[in-house]
Amino acid sequence: MPRVFSGIQPTGSLHLGNYLGAIQNWVGLQDKPNLDRFYCVVDYHAITIDYEPGRLAQQTLSMARDLLACGLDPDRSTLFVQSQIPEHTELAWIFQATSTTYGELQRMTQFKTKSEQQALATAGLFTYPVLQAADILLYDADQVPVGEDQVQHLELTREIARRFNHRYGATFPEVKPLLTKSPRIASFRDPEQKMSKSSGEGHYLSMDAAEPEIRKMIQKAVVDTGPRPDGTKGPGVANLFTVLEALGATGVHAELSSQYEKGALRYVDLKGAVAEAVWTAAARIQSGKAEYPTERVTEILRAGADRARPIAQKKISDVRSRIGLAAL
Repeated sequence: MPRVFSGIQPTGSLHLGNYLGAIQNWVGLQDKPNLDRFYCVVDYHAITIDYEPGRLAQQTLSMARDLLACGLDPDRSTLFVQSQIPEHTELAWIFQATSTTYGELQRMTQFKTKSEQQALATAGLFTYPVLQAADILLYDADQVPVGEDQVQHLELTREIARRFNHRYGATFPEVKPLLTKSPRIASFRDPEQKMSKSSGEGHYLSMDAAEPEIRKMIQKAVVDTGPRPDGTKGPGVANLFTVLEALGATGVHAELSSQYEKGALRYVDLKGAVAEAVWTAAARIQSGKAEYPTERVTEILRAGADRARPIAQKKISDVRSRIGLAAL
């Protein structure tokens, strides 16, 4: 059966960009038959950037609860925490030592961006894509749901697998991108940049926020004065329409799009429609969290790790043998 793998960092509460850019698609894939789904809270990745050690464990549980509240079903998907499966980091080291070049990592745009945002640019941040490749290949994943902006990292994963297979024999599958229609959600404050917590307060909208806070942030969203010379929407307005469409408000989206094309759209109406759609989704997620107290979340994560661990152990045993490590 084909297998899908994807992961998310536990960087605090889920924000709108996470939800529309990844999680909504993960949930939708559960309705696809004959597909084995593995989803992981990647806490090892989280320690490559500035973080608070005292909060990491709670943030990991909180992210897992968010995923469950969004509709991830532990009976249809395997959900676990990366650090509970140490084979992730072992395979990453093997890939670094045998199958990844310095030049390839230098070309990764994520390192260039994130290293400029923090005081200490660690080696872990530089080799982050190798651990990402290990996450995927450890489970023989055939497909990875990604947006177009993530294809560069997946291509590195494919190259690592090819190089390892060529040197040590067929071991890993040819991973393919499961290109999604997941939108790139921009900051409401600066629509030229992606919605991200790393950009600071005001650049992301938490799905944990209260209704007044959500409506206020969207009311203050930066918009433009009209179509560009080529007739396209400016980034601020385009972002609001993207959010509206991604949240399934198709009727309202069509009506407001028609008004925009006629030059009759009031931005206050567009912002109001977006705020209503976002709050409807956020309220549903916030309500869903009540079904997942800490004890239940922990049980689900342990069960997920129990399902993932034998697969990881079998794969790493094969890899060790192929690279010539002693079996003692």
